[in-house]
Amino acid sequence: MSAPFEAGEKVLLIDQRDRTHLFSLRAGATYHTHAGTLAHDDVIGRPEGTRVTTARGMVFAAFRPRFADFVLKMPRGAQVVYPKDLGPIVVYADVYPGARVLEAGTGSGALTIALCRAVGEQGRVVSYELREEHLAQALANVESFFGKIPDQLEMRAGDVTDAAAGEERFDRLVLDLAEPWAPLGALRAVLEPGAVLCAYLPTTIQVHQLVLALPRSGFLHIETFEVLKRGWHVTERSVRPDHRMIGHTGFLTLARVGPED
Repeated sequence: MSAPFEAGEKVLLIDQRDRTHLFSLRAGATYHTHAGTLAHDDVIGRPEGTRVTTARGMVFAAFRPRFADFVLKMPRGAQVVYPKDLGPIVVYADVYPGARVLEAGTGSGALTIALCRAVGEQGRVVSYELREEHLAQALANVESFFGKIPDQLEMRAGDVTDAAAGEERFDRLVLDLAEPWAPLGALRAVLEPGAVLCAYLPTTIQVHQLVLALPRSGFLHIETFEVLKRGWHVTERSVRPDHRMIGHTGFLTLARVGPED
């Protein structure tokens, strides 16, 4: 968007030390920071990149948040899938415009949002979540990000194996479950030939059990990897890696639906 900020949308404030603040704009409201208050009206009606100043003189640059900014700041019930893993999941699972994606569990909704963006208006995402409190938080996060629940998304309470009872079929299966091997037998029946499975798991023990179970359920071309993110500090005098990096968060295991026996 190139239009000025409007009431009701989100703004990301960045201070001189690159610290960020994310909130929704409301006419007449005031945002409180460690460096003084800032009137929302000082941002509303102004373009992205504008500089605003708090009552105590702190200067912020105002931008619309990226998806990655939203994920890191959004409320969460379950642990979120971090931006460094969201991109590889979408790319390696080959989630394309028009794809039909079955997801479980929904968690806090970060991956659900990424899948909805990837499939576009012509695609479909069906997401299952067992825990009602997690589903409620995910619904709130999805609606907060898009402004509504997208037409291509259906969020369901219950076990993902319930999908096997219907006639709908899917091109992609994305699992963020503690025991993703458990529903494989039931879900293979709802996947199209050549469909891609992607599972996100935190421990090697879980990965081991899943990888052993996949061939028994008719999946082939299995691979597992993790993504590590290291930032770099760049100045006029030096270029060096940051002292801290985002290391292990989860393993991605990919597989393809093999031919019928």
